[in-house]
Amino acid sequence: MAAEIVNPRSDSSTEQEGGAEPLDSIDPAFALHRGGKMAVQATVPVRDKDDLSLAYTPGVAKVCSAIAEQPDLVHDYTWKSSVVAVVTDGTAVLGLGDIGPEASLPVMEGKAILFKQFGGVDAVPIALNCTGVDEIVETVVRLSPSFGGVNLEDISAPRCFEIERKLQERLDIPVFHDDQHGTAVVTLAALRNAAKLTGRGIGELRVVISGAGAAGVAIAKMLVEAGIGDVAVADRKGIVSGDRDDLTSVKQELASFTNKAGITGSLEAALEGADVFVGVSGGTVPEPAIASMAKGAFVFAMANPNPEVHPDVAHKYAAVVATGRSDFPNQINNVLAFPGIFAGALQVRASRITEGMKIAAAEALASVVGDDLAADYVIPSPFDERVAPAVTAAVAAAARAEGVARR
Repeated sequence: MAAEIVNPRSDSSTEQEGGAEPLDSIDPAFALHRGGKMAVQATVPVRDKDDLSLAYTPGVAKVCSAIAEQPDLVHDYTWKSSVVAVVTDGTAVLGLGDIGPEASLPVMEGKAILFKQFGGVDAVPIALNCTGVDEIVETVVRLSPSFGGVNLEDISAPRCFEIERKLQERLDIPVFHDDQHGTAVVTLAALRNAAKLTGRGIGELRVVISGAGAAGVAIAKMLVEAGIGDVAVADRKGIVSGDRDDLTSVKQELASFTNKAGITGSLEAALEGADVFVGVSGGTVPEPAIASMAKGAFVFAMANPNPEVHPDVAHKYAAVVATGRSDFPNQINNVLAFPGIFAGALQVRASRITEGMKIAAAEALASVVGDDLAADYVIPSPFDERVAPAVTAAVAAAARAEGVARR
């Protein structure tokens, strides 16, 4: 029977029912999370009646009336242009799966503080008690006047694709499913630097992706957009190809622009002679399959907590190895992308985030490594203070170039 968690708003010394030891004393993660990880903080003082009359009534009425007459003033006189809604339904949370909206909140709070810490962007966690595509879309549309952007998070595939598409069609603010696009941006950045390190262009590379979910599909799209030589994607039944009759509509589209070589069969067969393995599936790839890859290959095994290929095994055969873990070099971490991407989009009041903006983010991220490029350093650390400003500037410039910026 699972342990019952104590009320997070109660005193930390409170014992659980039956006299069990408080979880705070057993695991420091519980102590850190007690009461939540974030709070709302005022940016103006309310010290006396004069402050109160400006921050609230009667002064606030003047601002409301002005916005009613000129709606665009909302960006100048509220926090709208600097705040993002972090929206989930709790159906695909980290490696935990469908755990529901309440259980997803610690992750959404974490996402929000990363927005602030790494991009200077305010974010509000919103966990929805519904899972229907149209229900989620309608709910977010109704909430949208309060926000400058929407970050979709931990929503299971294939619904995540349709939800993002429908929201972007109905809203004139950026909508970004980070599980897809954040992962793709950081993967492309690392791949560009790995290719540079080994004296190759990405147009020379053949990539095999394990996983045809949100991240796998987005990575494939971005690599093709960036000019990759070829990319094949494998799901549980093998390589996604046009000759299969069991493909969803998402995978049918995927088959239409990938796998130019016409590979069929298993993931292991596709890896023979491949230049790059990208793992976003959580499965296990046998060592002989990695050994069969081309000389000087790259292995990006990004499943957490257990990579598809352990780095010690991958290093036997690969020139560059990356994972999703912080305890190995070359961590493919979404926090390298999403704070700067939203900061750049909000800075210019972009109506959406384009493929060009995402590729610009990847290029900027790759450039931060600079002359320090090495096999164990193809992607910068999330704590490198150059990351967010570089990504922000590149995304803002790309938004202006692509005509989606409004200032």
